[in-house]
Amino acid sequence: MTAVDPHVKVLDGTVVRRAKARGLDVLVYAPHFKRLDDIRERAEQYSDDELLVVPGREVFTGSWRNRRHVLAVGLEAPIPDFITLEAAMNEFDRQGVAVLTPHPSFLNVSLGPALIEEYRGVIDAIETCNPKFWPHHERRAESIATAADLPTFGSSYAHLPRTVGEVWTTFEREIDDAADLVETFRAGVPGDPAHRTGLTHYGQRAIEFAHLGWENSWKKIDRIVLSGREPTHPEQPAYEGRFDDVSVY
Repeated sequence: MTAVDPHVKVLDGTVVRRAKARGLDVLVYAPHFKRLDDIRERAEQYSDDELLVVPGREVFTGSWRNRRHVLAVGLEAPIPDFITLEAAMNEFDRQGVAVLTPHPSFLNVSLGPALIEEYRGVIDAIETCNPKFWPHHERRAESIATAADLPTFGSSYAHLPRTVGEVWTTFEREIDDAADLVETFRAGVPGDPAHRTGLTHYGQRAIEFAHLGWENSWKKIDRIVLSGREPTHPEQPAYEGRFDDVSVY
């Protein structure tokens, strides 16, 4: 049995200690606007015999006004943000990565039922629980997963260290390395999403939800998303011009 948090945005010593204290075995570290090589390096730095940290990328497809986030685990070659959804999905499929749908139909940053159906052959699992979800979000996500006949997962989606360990997914198999995790998702192995309970848990969920106000502020959009200087922009030299024709900026 393996307890996995498939999506965290923060990673440091505090996060690792908290994950271990909460009984987690695996974290997927997938920050925004970080290059794959940097994510890998940090994941390796914080992995040990007690906790496996797997690098991931929540790719920010489309423009800010028409954006869709898709979580990829197992990338061999880097993929930039700000490319079309179709181009990202084609590249995920080519690389054979695990493709996860975080927070479906949540605000305006997610895949909805129509897009999930369109890319049903590429998507491996759908998130049905994270701390930013209220009960009606969870019910909707579960309905979407059922209609698509896809496995489900839960994650802390932690932007704040204290949220790590609040939501996770348990798999009835051993996961010893990143390849095992990718295969678990790609094979459609059922997972059991779970979360803590009590006032502290729901208080932390409320704090994470409130964090969205800062995360999506227009100031941050202007400073980071639309600056053209972010490390994961398609025009950065690391991508060698491979995505110029599918860039949206």
